[in-house]
Amino acid sequence: MENSVKNLIQFIDHSPSCFHVIENAKKQFLEHGFIQLEEKEHWNLEEGKSYFVERNGSSMIAFHLPKKDFQGFHIVASHSDSPTYRIKEQPEMSVEKHYTKLNIERYGGMIPETWFDRPLSVAGRIIIEENGQIKDQLVNIDRDLMIIPNLAIHMSRSSNESKQLNPQKDLLPLCGGNLTKDGFEEMIAKESGVEKEDILSYDLFLYNRMRGTTLGINEEFVAAPKLDDLECAYSSIEGMLNAKLSEDYVTVCAGFDNEEVGSGTKQGAGSTFFPEVLKRISYLCGKNEEEYYMAVADSFMLSADNAHAVHPNYQDKTDPTNRPYINEGIVLKYNASQKYTTDANSAALVKYLCKKEKIKCQVFFNRSDMLGGSTLGNILTGQVSIKAADIGLPQLSMHSTYETAGCKDLDDMITLMESFYELGKEVQI
Repeated sequence: MENSVKNLIQFIDHSPSCFHVIENAKKQFLEHGFIQLEEKEHWNLEEGKSYFVERNGSSMIAFHLPKKDFQGFHIVASHSDSPTYRIKEQPEMSVEKHYTKLNIERYGGMIPETWFDRPLSVAGRIIIEENGQIKDQLVNIDRDLMIIPNLAIHMSRSSNESKQLNPQKDLLPLCGGNLTKDGFEEMIAKESGVEKEDILSYDLFLYNRMRGTTLGINEEFVAAPKLDDLECAYSSIEGMLNAKLSEDYVTVCAGFDNEEVGSGTKQGAGSTFFPEVLKRISYLCGKNEEEYYMAVADSFMLSADNAHAVHPNYQDKTDPTNRPYINEGIVLKYNASQKYTTDANSAALVKYLCKKEKIKCQVFFNRSDMLGGSTLGNILTGQVSIKAADIGLPQLSMHSTYETAGCKDLDDMITLMESFYELGKEVQI
């Protein structure tokens, strides 16, 4: 348990943006002998080898091909993005020639109050011109750079009451004294080792500088930024790298960007990325269109995205009979409106694997008078009609800039992923 939690924290600490998440996953796959493919090039797939392909530097699909006459696909899908704030172009905003704020916009449905009064920095990518070529370069300003200061209670006696925060006014980060008009880009250029004039554009985001940690009397909890959904992303990578992969099924580990804003982008779960990769694998292995559909019909997907645990201070916010707790096992997620893909058939496989591995399995339903969130599963199965279940790990403070989950649950999820990736055709789904 100690090593897996330590490695998760390290993975999160080294992943301040969705681009860094994919870069870190890429490094792990390369270290384990995976071969990188390019979408715009021909693929030559060999039996017994493992591959991965990126899109936009923020989404990735990795897979292992056991044999060309494979049965179908066993897939785990998670997402690489988290709620944050994107930095706009020309972001410097001078305040009475004494302060400089940055102009930002909201990305995803965060809890904005959690961004106040803590060290923040900037990460993402810049697009530069170099010797007549356009290239992208990852950026992480690895120091405490800015802060979103709260208004003192003496100036707002109602500050402890519920109030509506205006993201264009109340949530702009303080980044310095009276900077020049291009001071932010100059700083980015200097920190990146490039000339300011060579920066053509950027995708840069704020991130919380607080490191992950364990806490609790028995260190039973893990707290960190981005547990939703890097805990599941990390588990799926570890599961694939640790498993004795199936000899019958193509095993797939997928991480998609833009889940927090609806997935409707070229690199999101709602794009053609997922079905295109599955089709290319099938056709390059000699399957025709009908045989591809046969393989899809014999496939299964785990949509892995964290779940809400019972909150110790707000117990009434959870369904009265289905109550997931931290460190009590993985969570199966259901929704009658089909925001989650789990049904009786798909739940049965997850419960079978949990029973086989002696892992506890819990169930999540929203309260009947509350709308819940959605995730990747129903979007992906709308692209490719695969049997699927939505699972996750129980956590508190979802979409806060610092979240809490359970140490034991992480090991259970990795074990479940390994068991799923090892499944052969002996189990009919």
